[in-house]
Amino acid sequence: MYRGTLIAVAAIAVLVAIRFLNAEDPVKTVSTPTGVKLNALTPDEERVIVHKGTERPFSGEFWNHKAGGTYVCRRCDAPLYRSDDKFDSGCGWPSFDDEIPNAVKRLPDADGLRTEILCARCGGHLGHVFDDGPAPSRLHYCINSAALYFRPAGGAAESSASGPGQSASETKTEVATFAAGCFWGVEHKFRRIPGVVDTQVGYTGGRTDHPSYEEVCTDRTGHAEAVEVRFDPSRVSYKELLEAFFSLHDPTQLNRQGPDAGAQYRSAIFTHGEEQRRQALEAVAALEASGRFRKPVVTQVVPAGKFTRAEEYHQRYYEKNGGSCRD
Repeated sequence: MYRGTLIAVAAIAVLVAIRFLNAEDPVKTVSTPTGVKLNALTPDEERVIVHKGTERPFSGEFWNHKAGGTYVCRRCDAPLYRSDDKFDSGCGWPSFDDEIPNAVKRLPDADGLRTEILCARCGGHLGHVFDDGPAPSRLHYCINSAALYFRPAGGAAESSASGPGQSASETKTEVATFAAGCFWGVEHKFRRIPGVVDTQVGYTGGRTDHPSYEEVCTDRTGHAEAVEVRFDPSRVSYKELLEAFFSLHDPTQLNRQGPDAGAQYRSAIFTHGEEQRRQALEAVAALEASGRFRKPVVTQVVPAGKFTRAEEYHQRYYEKNGGSCRD
């Protein structure tokens, strides 16, 4: 009987831990603010930012990220933390000992023990703050990677303050989406272009919702491995991004790139709006007329649809692992 009691207690502890890390509480949700432009979120991002979930430690994109720049809210682009204030807490989540002034607000957590951190502009859930940080602040902002974007130093203009209703940055960014084979190397090359503010890899152009990498690799979902590029049009034009796109792969290869075969490796431009579509079609026509390639250009030009962010280990794969499928 004693052994049975221990087993029951252990089972309950496991269930509580799983609920803490993964469960979405339909009661604890973030209200949508008025007058604030919100970015589209993946299901994992929505679970954290809207439903106040918590990602697993050591699993997020930024827990061991060391580049210089600014961490901004993934939901509304408001600047939150600077890389100079990031420290290694050993907890498995991105940790900071200071915030950008007026960037976050604090609320007592529902558990009555912790202090929750919210984006001051959009109210999105970020994480929690504790008093076990380094001197002089002694603060420890423990944040979910899924709640953040990263703007590298020298990219988009950085703001020294942010609050409700304020602009996240004086710089207006736009989005472009490209598929050119294995997305590891494609993302790495786009990130080298001055004026590119941020990137993420994922799956688009397919028939199913929220596909996994394994499902896309079957070549049955219709998705392409793609890179979503957020860029500053005052520093790099969409036309220049198109030129880079055609220079980093072979647009005459149908449903493959080099040794990578399948429709998921196709050449495609997913356009956001009529102006991007016009420029993309003109670029394809000009490339064919130039005679640069002796074979027809097979690059698809199609409207951008749902983009599913790929698993975190695919994000910035080259930077994390020092290599890619090709370079």
